[in-house]
Amino acid sequence: MNKVPLEITILGLSITSSWGNGHATTFRGIVKELHRAGHRVTFLERDVPWYASNRDLVNPDFCKVILYQDLNELKNEYEDLVRSADMVIVGSYVPEGVPVGTWVCDEAEGVTAFYDIDTPVTLAKLQRNDYEYLSPELIPMYDLYLSFTGGPTLKLLEEQYGSPCARALYCSVEPALYYPERVEITDDLGYLGTYSDDRQPPLERLLFDAAKGWSEGKFVVAGPQYPDSIVWPANVRHIHHLPPAEHRKFYNSQRYTLNITRADMIRAGYSPSVRLFEAAACGVPIISDYWDGLESVFELGKEILISASGEETLAYLKDIDDVERQAIGERARQKILKKHTAAHRAQELIDYLYEVKGTLMNR
Repeated sequence: MNKVPLEITILGLSITSSWGNGHATTFRGIVKELHRAGHRVTFLERDVPWYASNRDLVNPDFCKVILYQDLNELKNEYEDLVRSADMVIVGSYVPEGVPVGTWVCDEAEGVTAFYDIDTPVTLAKLQRNDYEYLSPELIPMYDLYLSFTGGPTLKLLEEQYGSPCARALYCSVEPALYYPERVEITDDLGYLGTYSDDRQPPLERLLFDAAKGWSEGKFVVAGPQYPDSIVWPANVRHIHHLPPAEHRKFYNSQRYTLNITRADMIRAGYSPSVRLFEAAACGVPIISDYWDGLESVFELGKEILISASGEETLAYLKDIDDVERQAIGERARQKILKKHTAAHRAQELIDYLYEVKGTLMNR
């Protein structure tokens, strides 16, 4: 990573609370690595009640966190932080994201970036004229569009929406937090994820149907916001919320883990989720639905298993011996350590910053 210390200001959904969102763990990993490399990061987070009552990282030692109440306070109190930074990043789903982003682009003297942790969802919202945190007019104002989705979406962002520079910045994992450990295997297959309408049908198809077809099997689902109307099979446990500190043990206590992808991300392709990287870093073999570009992350059949039905899921659970099961998990772990850690993402971020700076200087 570049040796010159940089000042980086991030306005993100949350870094203090992982409750019901995947943003906090993503920001924590990257910011830790930026700090380790000598860069100074300030994280500005809107103080909202649902995160205030569920904070699991109040005072991180790797960045300065500022909680602000509203847009007026942000503009009046923290203008200097935005103006003086070498880079200012605004994340997706930041409250009042359009006026926040417009203000940042107007005031910042360094590189400005939009970090879209929800790219396919964002693009679907734009097509519906839903400008909750980003608008078509704002995209060209950012110097850099950092996207959780790669592949053809990057070309779309540049050619259709006018981004000067769209680059993939996938989610990642911290190897110090996610690794294999000896714990009791309590479940044959587990799934970790917040409830969503579009993920529920594949969850029922890939996990519920498998559970119904194997009464001796043990299954677990962890995540909040599942409706009371869901009928859980008798051999499927539900854990209402699992804080990040317990994720590693959760993965390691499974023979296999299940990955399910949001519908918008399947349509876009090239959108690996953080759960993929976390489970793989633990050496737990993954059974996943398929989307375009998955083979650019893992080798299908060797590093990850693909299922489209409960029957296919059951075949993996019952027919693969322990030696091959563990080998699949280890091959995926090695791939993650080689390409998809938070340190890799932090370096990519700094590389993009200098790429954009070079472009701006040559205009």
